[in-house]
Amino acid sequence: MVAASKMEAALTPWVTKFKKKVNLPVLVQFGEKHGEGGGIKLGDFDTPLVTLRLLKPSAVKHLLSPSLDSLGEAYVEGLLDVEGRVDDILALGHQMAEAGSRTEGRLTRIVRRFKHTKKSDREAIQYHYDVSNAFYQTWLDPRMVYSCAYFENGDETLEEAQLKKIDHILNKVQVRPGHRLLDIGCGWGALVIRAAQKYGARCVGVTLSQNQFDLATERVKAAGLQEQIEIRLQDYRDVEGQFDRITSVGMFEHVGLDYLEAYFAQIRKLLTDDGWVLNHGITSTDPNNGETSHGGGRFVDRYVFPQGELPHISTVLRTMQLGGLEALDVESLRRHYMHTTGLWSHTFEASSDRLRSMVPEKTWRIWRIYLAGCQWAFDNDEISLYQVLCGKSGRLSTNLPWSRRWMYAR
Repeated sequence: MVAASKMEAALTPWVTKFKKKVNLPVLVQFGEKHGEGGGIKLGDFDTPLVTLRLLKPSAVKHLLSPSLDSLGEAYVEGLLDVEGRVDDILALGHQMAEAGSRTEGRLTRIVRRFKHTKKSDREAIQYHYDVSNAFYQTWLDPRMVYSCAYFENGDETLEEAQLKKIDHILNKVQVRPGHRLLDIGCGWGALVIRAAQKYGARCVGVTLSQNQFDLATERVKAAGLQEQIEIRLQDYRDVEGQFDRITSVGMFEHVGLDYLEAYFAQIRKLLTDDGWVLNHGITSTDPNNGETSHGGGRFVDRYVFPQGELPHISTVLRTMQLGGLEALDVESLRRHYMHTTGLWSHTFEASSDRLRSMVPEKTWRIWRIYLAGCQWAFDNDEISLYQVLCGKSGRLSTNLPWSRRWMYAR
């Protein structure tokens, strides 16, 4: 009780100033036990949408300077608990960060650059993807497609939309029987399995995640496709050979801003002269390649995607050209990823008890806030998603159809 009283006394002057900036339906309470209706209000309301319960005195400093990074850190480190719908938690968290940091806007986004070695990239990938296959299976679709779905009509289930996304990609690159296809960052194998089964391609899928490699290999064997598909635990920089088609879905976010030209140059090296490439990835909406505002990017780098870097679409197109690839078609799927992450977050919330039993409490908290945060970021134009179809530059793409109708043919 003494600690709770000290926390309340330390926070009260800040709350008085804070309420002059913004009126939020947020109730702040202190300690494990509290009286009915007790605590400090951050606005005028009868019933709070969100209740923040400060569990440790060190939580106070995180509220005194509320960025998305500091609030997120306090939550995942167990310094405070949060009650309320996760959508409300995210929306009000952004309003608190906005009110607490009026000087930071989108023009002042931080551009972080990291050194990407094969070792550091492997460690970053394994940190993110090797949580456990069962964990991901609980909130992804049955094929475990961990990237933006494609909602052709908008009313598809997640499973339907993920299959449509895979077919949309394979239609775009015009996969044909006998084509040799490379999937960089193959995940749990959904795209290469579909490319082999439906389109008759001979596929190589590469990943740096041991868990993904193991399950993808099992799934290829279960489908009886060992003669058509090879799954490798391999860095894209070590791949050799020639491929008629190359896909990269949700992978180039790990490449690094300073390495994009070399990444696309490696793809060009692996591509046949008349081959096509489809790069599908998250982008920054800041023209200067800055991270999401109010510390959101710092939180993601620290807890979710170590060394992840998002380029603006203009940077993607420029580095593609520098790497020897010509962009043939560009499609924005920001709305689709907003809907995808919303469905993931909804399933995650509905499965919270089961997920919480699978992983440490900190991991559960990280993913809960991250998935909901992604939905908010896509919805509010903080980040986007583009598919870019390209071929080797300096050549006339005589095999390219005159209209875009081929992308939607069944």
